[in-house]
Amino acid sequence: MSDTVVPCPPPGLLIFDVNETLSDLSPVAATFAELGLPEHLAATWFAGVLRDGMALTVTGENPAFADLATAGFHTVAAGRPGAPEDLDEAADRVVATFMDLPLHPDVEPGLRALADLGIRMVTLSNGSTAVAQGLVERNGLDDVFEQVLSVADAPLWKPDNRAYAYALSACEVEPEDAMLVAVHPWDTHGAAVAGLRSCYVARTGTPYPTTMREPEVTVDSLTALAERFSA
Repeated sequence: MSDTVVPCPPPGLLIFDVNETLSDLSPVAATFAELGLPEHLAATWFAGVLRDGMALTVTGENPAFADLATAGFHTVAAGRPGAPEDLDEAADRVVATFMDLPLHPDVEPGLRALADLGIRMVTLSNGSTAVAQGLVERNGLDDVFEQVLSVADAPLWKPDNRAYAYALSACEVEPEDAMLVAVHPWDTHGAAVAGLRSCYVARTGTPYPTTMREPEVTVDSLTALAERFSA
């Protein structure tokens, strides 16, 4: 990132993705290792959960994240050398880990800095409301987010535009007054198509796909996002 902070007008509302954007999924990889499976399989599992959720969204269904997580674990673990005999019990352990993830180091200071700027903030997760609410409560961020929203209460998963419309309606704001913040290009792309402003958090330095709508803002942390708004 450049040392020069390019100013950006803050939105009225920031809508945060949760899984990977706020939460650190590395403990899930550790749980895979404890179960006798390769750590890298955790990323394959999570990507598969998102893929299957989006596939069902295309066909007009709104699946429960926990159901996809359990089924997805069976898919990646069945028949692998070292896999536990009781896949249901192992899947429960993975889901339990997912329910108790920590924040990335930049998240709390970044959110506090954004709150100090007077920006309204909510979540919009493709995971369950319970996962997002647990993350917020464990880390004492109840005073930061005015609502914890999930696609469980929306018509369909992100990146369907009805998911973003649900959040906008719940917060009573227009699309151009809101910005979606996520580490997932498919999410910032979906928000942009739905008329929202978008911010890509390139925490790992992964380049943004040229095939998707370019985000208005790219930062490497939430603290950097706060700096952009306050410059």
